[in-house]
Amino acid sequence: MLAEPIETEIAALAERYGAPLRVVQPLTGGLFDPLFMRDRYGEVCMVVRRPDGTLITAIKTFYPAGAFRLLTGGVHFGEAIADALVREVAEETGLDVAVRRFLAVIEYELPALAGKRFATFAFLLDELGGELVVSDPDERIGAFRFLRVDELPAQAETLAGVPDTRDDEVQGSWRDWGRFRAVVHRVVHAALMQPA
Repeated sequence: MLAEPIETEIAALAERYGAPLRVVQPLTGGLFDPLFMRDRYGEVCMVVRRPDGTLITAIKTFYPAGAFRLLTGGVHFGEAIADALVREVAEETGLDVAVRRFLAVIEYELPALAGKRFATFAFLLDELGGELVVSDPDERIGAFRFLRVDELPAQAETLAGVPDTRDDEVQGSWRDWGRFRAVVHRVVHAALMQPA
C-alpha cells in the first residue's frame, strides 16, 4: 500500500478509468535513476495508442542500443497523478490524447530503498491528433518506435538484457535499470490482454 492520499487518488482514478492491476515487484541490485530521485515518489507510464493500434516507445540519446521503452515521467511530491499524466504527455509527445484505461499500479521493493517504495502508474491513452514532437529538449529523446501490443514481451526481454555496465547517466547499472524498465512492459501487456 502507498501513502493514504495516493491510495485515495488511485481509488478515484479507478472509478473513472477502471480498476488497475496491482503488482508489487521485488528488485535486486543497487539504486539508479529514477529510483533515487528525491523530487518524486513515482512515475506515470503513458501507453499511447496510435490510430493504427501501435504503441509509442522511445529511446534516449544515451540509452544502450535497442533500449526503446514506453514513455514515463515523474510524479512529484504534492502533484496529482492525473496532473503529472497531462504534463508529461504534453512534454514528451505534444499529442492530443484521451485517457481510456487505468492499466496498472506497480510498486517496486528494493533493499537499497530502505523500506520506501517507488511506484509506476500506467494509463492507456488514445492519440486523437497533433504532431508527435518532444517539447522538452531535456528529455533527450533520440527516436520513437511503434510497437504492436504483442511485441511488448519481446521488448521487455531486450530491456532486461541490456549490458551490465555502470554509467553516470543513470548513476548505476544499466542491467539493474533495464530489469526495472522491463517490468512495466510485462505488466502493461498483461493488462491489455484482459477485457476492458
